[in-house]
Amino acid sequence: MKVHNVEMIGSFVRPEQFPEDGLPEFALAGRSNVGKSSFINRMIGRKAMARISSKPGKTQQLNFYKIEEQLYYVDVPGYGYAKVSKSERAAWGRMIEQYFMGREQLRAVVLIIDIRHNPTNDDCMMYDFLKHYNIPVIVVATKADKIPKGKWDKHKKHVRETLQMDKQDPLIVFSSEKGLGFEEAWAEIESRM
Repeated sequence: MKVHNVEMIGSFVRPEQFPEDGLPEFALAGRSNVGKSSFINRMIGRKAMARISSKPGKTQQLNFYKIEEQLYYVDVPGYGYAKVSKSERAAWGRMIEQYFMGREQLRAVVLIIDIRHNPTNDDCMMYDFLKHYNIPVIVVATKADKIPKGKWDKHKKHVRETLQMDKQDPLIVFSSEKGLGFEEAWAEIESRM
């Protein structure tokens, strides 16, 4: 998709605040500091639409980005960040769960992981949650430019095994720096619109 028109609609917490235009939505989930903002910015061709923070755990609401008047990216709070209080984490968890379970417009969750490391327990729990509730998932393994191309297959195998991924679920090797995986990611998203 060629992206010319992107608008940050707002940051919301409660369903009654969410957009009501019925456009398909794609949620972006992942650990804090895994590169969700960089992924969004690369996918929409902007340098800083989604703010990249030096402090993990900055996203505390659901951020809705309207793209080409056709769909939304919904950036959800990153998980697994220790400096956030347990009560705050629990509140985020409830908000995300409510969104994932109750949002008719949600077409898929883009689960973003770091290809350099095996998925964490939190990544596995998120994948299992999505599969349990039959929520379509697209796994995107970011930071591919940080490891040699010859090692990608080995790392992909570790990701698939650790998450116990279903064979039909896509696993896209991605680099925000180089644009690698950009077209593949858009193809997966557009096929679900």
